[in-house]
Amino acid sequence: MAIGHYLKEIGRGKDGARALTRAQAEDLLGQVLDGAVTDLEVGAFCLAMRIKGETPEEAAGFLDAAHRRMARLPASAQPVVVIPSYNGARKLPLLTPLLALLLAREGLPVLIHGTATEDRRVFIDKVLSALDIPAQTAIKSVAPGTVSFVPTALLSPGLQRLLDVRRVVNLRNPAHSLVKLMNPVDGPALIVSSYTHPEYAVSMAETFALVEANALLLRGTEGEAVADPRRTPKMQAFVRGQATELQAHQGGTLTELPDLPTAIDAASTAAYIAEVLAGKQPLPPPIAQQVAHIVHLHRSL
Repeated sequence: MAIGHYLKEIGRGKDGARALTRAQAEDLLGQVLDGAVTDLEVGAFCLAMRIKGETPEEAAGFLDAAHRRMARLPASAQPVVVIPSYNGARKLPLLTPLLALLLAREGLPVLIHGTATEDRRVFIDKVLSALDIPAQTAIKSVAPGTVSFVPTALLSPGLQRLLDVRRVVNLRNPAHSLVKLMNPVDGPALIVSSYTHPEYAVSMAETFALVEANALLLRGTEGEAVADPRRTPKMQAFVRGQATELQAHQGGTLTELPDLPTAIDAASTAAYIAEVLAGKQPLPPPIAQQVAHIVHLHRSL
């Protein structure tokens, strides 16, 4: 097996590259995840796709490859709310754990999966640890009303290796989009996903439609899947791939801004989250709206 013939198709530059079929994309990424190709080929794949960009058909094929090789969690008694966390905090506190804990308070099973993808940000594992939520060390189902955190390496060592390529070349690759689309549960799930750049809103929506996913899609906080506490973002729902707009984007910031912590370290973020959960700090309205949308969407599945 080899991927040279695929690299020839996708590596012709932005205007000359040819899109792969879903089956070809699955075969290509499958070989990469299996470690059946050289580091040089992996680097060529990452750079070629960075220049070309993946089509929804290719993204669906990449998902097929990842799902076939993943150590997926057993299904829960209810659809599991899946929250990817790969961007971390750069300027604002990482409030993804707040979203997860609020959903668990509503009785939903919540799975967070993620890993650190660079060294300059505060990532999910640190904040969850400060909240006394340890990372799972074995694959097991998520109980309703609880939050579980599964590191990417436990789900898929091959996918972790591909994400780690960013530390060498300092560029995103298809794995960084893939992790925001995938369902690590061997059963019904509701994926809460986000994008940073507007063009990804289109490609991610088309991919969710193609794979008939249940999902909520929004432009989150610094790429994380939690609503920006200062703004009202557009949110879309997908039920078996069928899209519905839940709320429209409202330009500018809110009239009354939340009193967010100025420090973004894990301890400060965890302390703020604990205060919000205890009612000592107000819950930012955009996050409250997001929770309400997810709960309503979950009940419709």
